[in-house]
Amino acid sequence: MNLKKTLAFALSLSMAVSMAGCGGTGSAPSTAPSTAPDSQPSAPAVSDSGGGATGEQVTIKWWAFPTFGVDSGYEEEVIAAFEKANPDVKVELTTIDFTSGPEQLTSAITAGTAPDILFDAPGRIIEYGNAGNLVALDDMFDSAYLADVTNQGVLEACKGAGGTYYMYPISSSPFYMGLNKEALVSSGAIEFVNLEGDRTWTTEDFQNMCAKLAENGATAVPGIVYCGGQGGDQGTRALVNNLYSSTIVGSDGKWNIDANGVKALQLLADMYSKGHLDAGFSMAAADELQQFQQETAAMTFCWGTSNEVSYATEDFTQEAVPFPSDDGVPELEYLVNGFCVFDNKDAARADAAKRFLKFICDDSEWGPQSVIKTNAFPVRDSFGDLYPGDEHKALLASWTQYYGPYYNTKDGFATMRPLWFNMLQNVFNGNDVQAEADNFNTQANA
Repeated sequence: MNLKKTLAFALSLSMAVSMAGCGGTGSAPSTAPSTAPDSQPSAPAVSDSGGGATGEQVTIKWWAFPTFGVDSGYEEEVIAAFEKANPDVKVELTTIDFTSGPEQLTSAITAGTAPDILFDAPGRIIEYGNAGNLVALDDMFDSAYLADVTNQGVLEACKGAGGTYYMYPISSSPFYMGLNKEALVSSGAIEFVNLEGDRTWTTEDFQNMCAKLAENGATAVPGIVYCGGQGGDQGTRALVNNLYSSTIVGSDGKWNIDANGVKALQLLADMYSKGHLDAGFSMAAADELQQFQQETAAMTFCWGTSNEVSYATEDFTQEAVPFPSDDGVPELEYLVNGFCVFDNKDAARADAAKRFLKFICDDSEWGPQSVIKTNAFPVRDSFGDLYPGDEHKALLASWTQYYGPYYNTKDGFATMRPLWFNMLQNVFNGNDVQAEADNFNTQANA
């Protein structure tokens, strides 16, 4: 976090969870409207001609995690519209979940029965691409497209080894914290929280808030630094990285908890020993989110546009805030939603799959609707504000300026993740923080 970069693009934002999204159990149905506002600027239009049909129909298979919403029916709607405009293509849909879906994909790839299209996040997609399982999509990133998608962080997230584009993005959203406003007010901790402007705040504010919550007992625990699994682990990394402006990736590209990261870990260990935070030794993000929803904890470190829907409750007011930082300038992790095309050694299917992706993401009518269904923000600047009059969405969109470097596609990411939560467990168990950080760095780079 030594690099405080402003990566601005107009209203760009997985849930998932990770899909490295928070919770690790999938996105909830979006409550966004099913049609795009009439006032939206036109996006690059997709041809209705059928793309040069030869009269022979091509069948492609689309596997989709429920990013468009569970049982929303949106996938069927966009398929029907595409097939009407492209009668030479038939799209077969299979919806998979975040629990068994990754294993299903691995089995299908091994058996040579992979789908043609997958809707996912960069973590898995780039892994598949680097393993030689995907079709390169470089031809879809032409000069006109690159002029419209100006956030370089999003573009970098779509690249694999050698700079090859393996993912075609549609939307993006930041990850942030959620607070129980009523618990803050009743405990007096609200005085340390900034709910004005872009809501940035400091590490000192965070410490004072947690101490006040612990002192006045508004909830069973102030907050839970979950460390029982890798689901939603970007939340705990964002907390550690922000507290003292550290980074988990060094300037040499290696995994590295630096001196400021050690300082942050020591602070969290001290807060745990004082009872100002709890350690969720058997919890992943989904468990912590349930505690937040049930008002056992006054905050969550894994809030985002998807989890705001899946864990919504009318029992208290959920306030969104960026992560606290020593200098008051956060650096946020973020989700990118997008598609890839598997290489099934069939040029006609690959071409049809690319046409379908262009239709979902770029069509002047269906592109904005698809973005809204992800409950996120468009990667295309030309789509403009898809949530006019929504002050909360405007706040979240303003945080795109605080996007940090995207490291989920870095070599060794999958190996690093279990090391991360094991390291947190050891720190909260009283082990020497510097020794645990050194051990993490060594193993993560092995």
